Order: sequence, then structure tokens, then C-alpha cells
Amino acid sequence: MRALFIGGTGNISSACAQLASERGIDLTLVTRGKRTFSKLAGVRTLTVDIDDQAAVAQALGNATFDTVVDWIAYTPAHVERDLNLFRGRTGQYIFISSTSVYQRPVTHYLMTESAPLANPYWRYSRDKIACEERLLKAYREEGFPVTIVRPSHTYGETRIPLAVNSSPKPYTVVDRMRRGKKVIVPGDGSSLWVLTHNTDFATGLVGLLGLPQTIGHAFHITSDEVMCWDQFYRITAEAAGVEPRLIHMTSDFITECIPEKLGTLTGDKSSSVVFDNTKLKRFVPGFCATMPFAEGIRRSIAWFDADPARKQIDEEADALFDRLIDAYEYGTREAMKRFRP
Repeated sequence: MRALFIGGTGNISSACAQLASERGIDLTLVTRGKRTFSKLAGVRTLTVDIDDQAAVAQALGNATFDTVVDWIAYTPAHVERDLNLFRGRTGQYIFISSTSVYQRPVTHYLMTESAPLANPYWRYSRDKIACEERLLKAYREEGFPVTIVRPSHTYGETRIPLAVNSSPKPYTVVDRMRRGKKVIVPGDGSSLWVLTHNTDFATGLVGLLGLPQTIGHAFHITSDEVMCWDQFYRITAEAAGVEPRLIHMTSDFITECIPEKLGTLTGDKSSSVVFDNTKLKRFVPGFCATMPFAEGIRRSIAWFDADPARKQIDEEADALFDRLIDAYEYGTREAMKRFRP
């Protein structure tokens, strides 16, 4: 099988490239060359900006592929670019969407691929929905061979996937735990969520590569392990060797104070959601998520602990979390004065 990954060096895509390489897939990566990554045996790399369509067309020449996966398409403009580049060049085009496209506010906790697509809280999700709609239009009207894949909250050894953390410097929340500082949990910590290890996601994604029966379909790929946020935080703290100091805040309070959290919280992680992977398992019978969070997060923290240079702290985010906690606790004290003078 000949496969092309646009991207392939990120948190999720790197695990998929690794597994594809191990399974003997003839894989080519198109990257901008801005991120260092370990070279994989038998995997070619084309260093070219995917937005430079003329340069990409020249780099690809007359090559055709059994499957193309775009990991970095976020807007309809990106999709139009890919339609122009890969019409007649691939037997399958996999668009990496997101489970955040599913209906928010949630009306039922169990999500299947047939759930309505609507998210008024997050522009990222609305753009992904628009991309899906454009690709399905191309499928209906011209037979463009699209398969849609929706990852949820996926992590690997370089990620600490807690709900309120710094994305660019994810060790920040572990540092807070280890210094005995409070860490923020949205809601009361009891809402259900699913965290998926990138190696498990890779099993599902690579299983879909080149399957003609997937054309026109959408699939989400997640773990079947469901826990509440308090459990995720406590298991992370245990892996870090500390007892956590959790402070629960409503998502409304957090997003009023930090509006940029509206999408990732109200538009995603604040809702109790469980993903039904039945459809994926019908198409990829060998799919089974085998990495429990307790083991996955242990590996993540071990990765950070192995090299002090990796333990970067987002000082701005850390100070912002302190301010948020101070404001919340001040408001609580003032409220208590009114009700329990």
C-alpha cells in the first residue's frame, strides 16, 4: 500500500506513521520541516509547504497513492487545496476532523457517528464541520473518495491531557501538583470523559487505510475506558508521586474569567461524553484500545522526568491559574459571609 501523510510529526500522526512503518506500508510524509522528529525506516520525507500547490505538485510528480491522510487541514480553504491536489491521485482521502464537531450542548451522553454536528462555542469545531460538509459534497457530486476520522482527546508521552493545563507546555500542571499548588478541575469533577493514547488511535487509523468500503463514512477512534475528571487528575498525581489538591470550578466561571477557554471547555471537555466505537470495530475487527490511562500517563511523566529540559513551565499560564483560584476562593468566602455570617 502506498500512503501519503500531510504532516506526520505531531502527537497523533507520529504514532500513526510509526505503526504504518512497522506494518510495511510504503509511506511518504509531506512536512514543512519545522519540527524535528525521529526518522522512520522506509519512510520518505518531502520537505515542502503544502500550501504551495505548485511546489507540492512538482515534488509529487506523477505519483499516485492508495490513501492520503491530511493531519493539518483545519479550514475549507485547506480542503479546497487538497481537492485540487489529489483529485484522480488517490483511492482514499482521509480527513482528520474532531469529535468536538458533535452536538453541543450535549443532549445524550453516548455519541455515535450519527450524532448531529453543531458546536456554537468553538470556531475550530465549526471550521471542521464546514470541511466535512465540503468533502461530502465532493463525494456526492464527483465521487471524491473521502473518509472522515474524528479523534477525541488523544495524548502520548509528550502530553499531560488534563482539562485545565497549558497546551504548549503541558508539564505545567504536574509541576503545580509537585509543588503542592492547587489544580483546577472543571465542574465538580464527576463528569465523564475519555482519554485515548496515541498508540491506540494509531491501531484504528492504520486499520482504515486503503479500505474502499470506508469511502463516504465517518468514524471516531477513541478508547473504551471511561472515567470522571477527578479520577484522571488523581491517577496523574499518583503517577507523579504526590497527593493532588483539587479545586472544582464551574466552566461558566472559568470561561467568564478566561474567555479563550470557552471552546475547549464548554465546547468540548465540560460535557459528559462516552464514544461508541462499534462502527469502527465493524470495519477494523482487530481494533481494541489496550493502553489504560494509568499506564499511559505513567509513561508520559517518565518521559518528562527523563530529561529536565523537557520540564518547561508556562509561567504566564501558571500565574493565570493562581489568579483564577484566588478570585474563586475570594468569591466563595464572600458568599459564605452572606449565608453563614
